Amino acid sequence: MAKNYWLVKQEPEAYSWDDFVKDGGTSWTGVRNFQARNNLRAMKKGDFVFFYHSVSDKKVIGVAKVTREHYPDKTADEGDWSAVDLAPVKALKKPVDLETMKTDPVLKEMPLIRQSRLSTMALTAEQANRLLQLAETKV
Repeated sequence: MAKNYWLVKQEPEAYSWDDFVKDGGTSWTGVRNFQARNNLRAMKKGDFVFFYHSVSDKKVIGVAKVTREHYPDKTADEGDWSAVDLAPVKALKKPVDLETMKTDPVLKEMPLIRQSRLSTMALTAEQANRLLQLAETKV
């Protein structure tokens, strides 16, 4: 697997995994939190990114990869904000829901659980591997 692992959150009503796959990738824009922005800036080409449906679905649904490292976010009217480009790699065979993550000894320490408002976050290799194990998915 890649050297760094990430998780991004998206409301499926606004832009779902299916939309992402249909588009073949996207510019990940609109992040307006400094910690999340710094996480975008730390992403490297080839890193794996777990795609999480927030609000209504609350599941990790797929794996993407970084195809372009950070650059200025063109959707920002002001400030020093960044975007990255992501492309879908694979849908998870068995999506991993939030309740499972909250009770799993490895996943309960994820920023998704501890800092639930953060939209872009780093994962450890152990957490990434555990997600794939629970999802019965290989990348």
